[in-house]
Amino acid sequence: MTTHFVSAFALLCLSFAASTALGGETAVEQTGDGVDLREDSTFDEDSRSSETAVAAEELVEAVPAHEHDVPLADAVTTAEGQAEPLLLLGQEIPPGTAQRLAWAATELFEGVPVSTPVLVVNGERPGPTLCLTAAVHGDELNGIEMVRRVLHDIDPDKLSGRVIGVPIVNVQGFRRGSRYLPDRRDLNRYFPGNPNGSAAARIAHALFKDVVAHCDALVDLHTGSFERANLPQIRADLRNPDVVTLTLGFGSMVVLHSQPTVGTLRHAATLAGIPAVTVEAGGPAQLELAEVKHGVKGIETLLTTLGMVKKRRRWGDHPEPVYYRSSWVRADNGGILLADVSLGSTVRKGDLLGTITDPMSNARSELRSPYSGRIIGMARNQVVMPGFAAFHVGIQAEDVVSEEAVSDVPRHDDAGGYVDGMSE
Repeated sequence: MTTHFVSAFALLCLSFAASTALGGETAVEQTGDGVDLREDSTFDEDSRSSETAVAAEELVEAVPAHEHDVPLADAVTTAEGQAEPLLLLGQEIPPGTAQRLAWAATELFEGVPVSTPVLVVNGERPGPTLCLTAAVHGDELNGIEMVRRVLHDIDPDKLSGRVIGVPIVNVQGFRRGSRYLPDRRDLNRYFPGNPNGSAAARIAHALFKDVVAHCDALVDLHTGSFERANLPQIRADLRNPDVVTLTLGFGSMVVLHSQPTVGTLRHAATLAGIPAVTVEAGGPAQLELAEVKHGVKGIETLLTTLGMVKKRRRWGDHPEPVYYRSSWVRADNGGILLADVSLGSTVRKGDLLGTITDPMSNARSELRSPYSGRIIGMARNQVVMPGFAAFHVGIQAEDVVSEEAVSDVPRHDDAGGYVDGMSE
């Protein structure tokens, strides 16, 4: 066995200021009680990006580097012959080896190229190519550690197929401790990009063309945004059979049916025939080991389920539910938000979720759940303004994800412009 990875990344310990201004929100029909209801799916959109009109920039067509003729579930069993060298980023990675490459998509103001590592494991046996991406938003740290742990734990001699990991996609945002690129654009609204477009569109195009297009499946790793945290969950469009294969492969992880927003990496990959899911786990600006371990277990179980590795025991003794509907409970008053529930809490209609206290008058208001379900996302305790999205309630529809569930998912092409404050 040849080259192995260089040492692990040194993560920056950064302090981030909490932001509560909901800039860039669009209108949404409400239920009349301060609750935004998601009827059939969670069509994700970024409530706080400064770029709410990304559609004004022309994006190129998403094109894969090769055809995807075999269902993902059969990619290993139908693979024939010997494993072949992988050509990626101008390098050739022989079968049975692991290498660290560098991907550079842009430059600093002084003209110095900005590069970020790409970890590659090419297995000894043929099979599919799985892509893992993290830190598309530069302040989302949990996914970085997930990619590092998974890639460094794979033995190339025991792998069928390839695994490609990009731990830090938005390296400029990562260095600044920011969700955004230096020009305040949200990179995850510009895929598959445009080689002649804005800085965000050019970076998105380079990543998609140079890395993602070579993959057979994609897992994009995220956290909550702006002092909100997510229960570890998979966001997936369950109308796509190959996406369902990915979803089933993770084992014990909550699933949220979600039509991806145009411009997200998940949307662009799926359009190109590359099934993709988003894993959300924890919140921004912190390394949360429980969430990291949860995500690593899920990804390793996925590798086992797809038949790419055989050494690991599957993680799925306690299946988690799938949610086709969810709702945000928002603050009606400004003040100090203190939660009475935690991530993963089961709630009934009318249960107390938290309180908001006026720091001057000491007047207190309550936030109660309008539905029975589970807390799949919530704001950290902080000072909030009226309209702040505080608690995300998943409304249970099925006990577990099943293949039959795909045919039951309604097609909802127009989600009404709903804004999700904890989007990918």
